[in-house]
Amino acid sequence: MNCIIIDDEATARMIITQLCSNVPSLNVLEEFPNAMQAIKYLNQNEVDLIFLDIHMPDFTGFDFIETLKNPPKIVLTTSDPKFAIQAFEYDCIVDYLVKPITQERFQKGIDKAEAMHDVPATPTIPVSESEKVETSSGNDLYVNIDRRLIKIDIPSIYLVEAKGDYIQVKTEDKNYTVHSTLKKIEEKLPDSLFLKVHRSYIINIKKIIDIEDNSVLIKKDVIPVSRSNRPELMKRLNLL
Repeated sequence: MNCIIIDDEATARMIITQLCSNVPSLNVLEEFPNAMQAIKYLNQNEVDLIFLDIHMPDFTGFDFIETLKNPPKIVLTTSDPKFAIQAFEYDCIVDYLVKPITQERFQKGIDKAEAMHDVPATPTIPVSESEKVETSSGNDLYVNIDRRLIKIDIPSIYLVEAKGDYIQVKTEDKNYTVHSTLKKIEEKLPDSLFLKVHRSYIINIKKIIDIEDNSVLIKKDVIPVSRSNRPELMKRLNLL
């Protein structure tokens, strides 16, 4: 697999390069001290795998991922373990390696990346790059991810969250990050199940575990409920 390394520390880049040299299947094309240089490179070149540090000046690893329309597989390399849960909300991230990284642990990450690289995405439908709007059919929602339409079972969705130019669709099995708006996806979801409770959140009212003051608990997510949306929520739950 052709790969690049992005880390603001020269020593860290050297260590990753050395770890890669011990894996015959890896070919390091370039290494970069910041995300901006890497973005310019990726605009003209394709890679299979990126080794990416999270903490970098001005532009974090997560900021970098958000700029990629069709990201390759990414292995995060960091000295900070606290972002692991957030990291795996991105479909492109295959592993989270905490420094210092041993060769054995590094190899496990490569094994995951190679397994995902070799497996074709079978349950998807090709679409044009320009098509960004989700479509729905019956109990299915189709979202555009990496130039493909991914089918999501609507009843399995428990939360949709707006994050800048993206939305995150959380389901019972998996989370999806989609380049879209909350308004667009709200139009595709059935009113009988879903309600926008805040400018950044749509919830599946059937998945509510608890209600307290101006928030609801769904799974492990505590979701704020705006004052203007609370009456409608109470009405839907037959509490008015």
